Amino acid sequence: MGNFFNEYLKTTDERLLSKWTQYFDIYTRELTRFRARPISFLEIGVFKGGSIPMWKAFFAEDARLCFVDIDPDCAALAVPGTKVEIGNQADPAFLADLAAQHGPFDVILDDGSHVCAHQVASFENLWPHLADGGLYMVEDCHTSYWPGFGGGYRNEASWIEYAKRLTDRMHSWYTDQDTLFPFDPIAKELHSVRFYDSITVLEKRVKAEPPATVYAQNGKVTLSRRALEIRGRKSAFAGKDGT
Repeated sequence: MGNFFNEYLKTTDERLLSKWTQYFDIYTRELTRFRARPISFLEIGVFKGGSIPMWKAFFAEDARLCFVDIDPDCAALAVPGTKVEIGNQADPAFLADLAAQHGPFDVILDDGSHVCAHQVASFENLWPHLADGGLYMVEDCHTSYWPGFGGGYRNEASWIEYAKRLTDRMHSWYTDQDTLFPFDPIAKELHSVRFYDSITVLEKRVKAEPPATVYAQNGKVTLSRRALEIRGRKSAFAGKDGT
């Protein structure tokens, strides 16, 4: 576990905090860089409220911390300096209003219902409200392998399969099959899709220009995007490596 979280667990109060043990190392790796400034943070899913004081202690003093749950009783779990909004994480109207009030967000953490359709709906509605350089994290991705949550192994409706397709869409700059696999505009924003044990992390970095190949020789540096325009490419090693 990361040092902060390891120590924090010893200070918890009556509010139940429930996380998989591997999450704390992932939090440390992915979120430490956000601690130095007052970011805007959104967590979907309050449950017993144990994560609210944890994130309050983790992030900078002036960070804007918002939490969402469908259970009206969770409204009473807010602590000073935080907001708890009540609504359905799959409701586009609610999410639009949430973003208008509290966004754009630097970090969004989905620890809500864990239902795959809800995870997808939240992502599609909130990704446009994630700031450049921000992270969108989905927890409890193991439910993608549980039919009762709309998942199941290789079920196209699961969050994991959706995230795999996001990886494809991120690479659509390089398509060589325009009809089958056309360019997807999300490639202009999606920097990376990182899969951890039961957590998916998607990082947004807005790209002003398409990717380029850099060539450097004798101190001369040039950029080229020709590789994005060619169709019917073949390996330069074709016929030389046994293929």
